[in-house]
Amino acid sequence: MKLRWTAIALAVVAAGSSLSVNAADLPGAGKTVQPIQSTIQEEMFQTVIVDQALKKLGYDIKPIKQVDYNVAYTAIANGDATFMAVNWQPLHDQKYKAAGGDKVFYRKGHYVTGAAQGYLIDKKTADKYHITNIEQLKDPKIAKLFDSNGDGKANMTGCNPGWGCETATNYQVKKYGLSDTVDIDEGNYSALMADTITRYKEGKPVFYYTWVPYWVSGVLVPGKDVVWLQVPFSAVPDKPNASTKLPNGKDYGFGMNSMNIVANKKWAKQNPAAAKLFSVMKLSVNDISAENLMMRKGQASEDDIRGHATAWIQAHQTEFNQWIKEAKAAAK
Repeated sequence: MKLRWTAIALAVVAAGSSLSVNAADLPGAGKTVQPIQSTIQEEMFQTVIVDQALKKLGYDIKPIKQVDYNVAYTAIANGDATFMAVNWQPLHDQKYKAAGGDKVFYRKGHYVTGAAQGYLIDKKTADKYHITNIEQLKDPKIAKLFDSNGDGKANMTGCNPGWGCETATNYQVKKYGLSDTVDIDEGNYSALMADTITRYKEGKPVFYYTWVPYWVSGVLVPGKDVVWLQVPFSAVPDKPNASTKLPNGKDYGFGMNSMNIVANKKWAKQNPAAAKLFSVMKLSVNDISAENLMMRKGQASEDDIRGHATAWIQAHQTEFNQWIKEAKAAAK
């Protein structure tokens, strides 16, 4: 399926006009929407698909605002923004609650399911030294394999401060007793991962955090180029009893996440069609990863991303039309 719609994307980048609507008699007529998202450009694809669906309901969509996650939640809670399509649950639970939680946000249904996170190392090093668990990096000799700056400690590519994942990774490094042997490199994740990929191509060991859906696992393929590391036990910040163990007994340190559409609760009550739409929309992690990989290969402008969204909608037109039908019915 992902190959079919990505092929379509290459041919319809400029086809957005086919989604234009006459909004005169639609539930969103005369109403504006302010979408907001993180500064991660790879999250624009899922936001634009929501925008296009709202246009079909007659809403006037303002340009997407890109801000830090914390700012996004505060803006939605205050009514300065309408919705965000990338509420990670449970990763963003603290941010969600800190901004007001269910009292101020509308959140029903899961837009994306099966979003994974965790730690990976290159398969060559994993096989040679029989590394399967991050706890093994407590051994200075094992940790030194991943030393990229000469200080004897392993360098793990981490995520940007403010994303939420950095809270979990820093917490886990301490809980697993790795502070003396592992340093987390934080900063511009894309730039750090570019360096990580270069090291891998040079045949050097690599150690990094990532998530799915994202383009990284399309370049460094789990099972082929790299392997996921398990953790010795579940360790979730502010949730001492939480378990990240999978049904098969394996534990990679992070439970499976969903990405949800969150909206200002007052606005959602006033706009039942949009609220219904938000609750029924579904998007595959595989399709997001495929689109992100197209971005990685050079199709990364906003026009490109909008073209990808248009192509995805055309490849899933029946499903898309059903969302619009249900949303219109809710308005009545």
